This record gives sequence, C-alpha cells and structure tokens, in this order.
Amino acid sequence: QVQLVESGGGLVQPGGSLRLSCAASGFTFSIYGMSWYRQAPGKERELVAGISRSGSTRSYSDSVKGRFTISRDNAANTVYLQMSSLKPEDTAVYYCGRRWPPPNDYWGQGTQVTVSS
Repeated sequence: QVQLVESGGGLVQPGGSLRLSCAASGFTFSIYGMSWYRQAPGKERELVAGISRSGSTRSYSDSVKGRFTISRDNAANTVYLQMSSLKPEDTAVYYCGRRWPPPNDYWGQGTQVTVSS
C-alpha cells in the first residue's frame, strides 16, 4: 500500500536550517507530482511546495518562497524540503503529500518542526 514516511524535523533556532525527507513506497513514485504541506496549531493545513514528476517544475507558497527548496530523487523514491532562514511562524507539523498539483490523495504521518530560541 501507499506509504509516505517523513523525517528530519526537530527544534531549530530562528535563522537556522533543516532538511526534511519523505520516503515513498507502494506506488510508482516517478509518475506522481509530490508536495509538502504544513499545519500549525489552530490553523488549516496549507500547501507549502510542490514539484512535478521530473522535478523540472516547482512551486512555493508566498510565505516560504526564497527560503525553502523542494527537490526529489526518483531513483531513491524520496522528496526533500530544504528549509533555510527559518522563522518562528514556520513552526508546524510538516506533511508529505502524493500528487501535485492538488488535490492530494495520500499523506504521511508528519514531522514536527519547531523554530524557537
């Protein structure tokens, strides 16, 4: 069955960096666009970044543009989110999603990112 397993979250100081990974299995990874979403406490889940099947097209929300980079390795069935210049408002649970553009059809379990001094 479809599995998406995120890793790489943690506690980081403002201005710091983290790299999230999402290992995919149970489907043909290379034929799906992939995405990263996040959900902060008390807020709705929002789309942060998306990447096409080949990786040639990428899209970002305005809130992370210029600071986050989405990438993928189709040989490793993995999608990444490199996060830099992190801000306290980036604190959220980050989820990997299958399909981009939306709508998403599968989620991972999420990984917590906390930006705090």
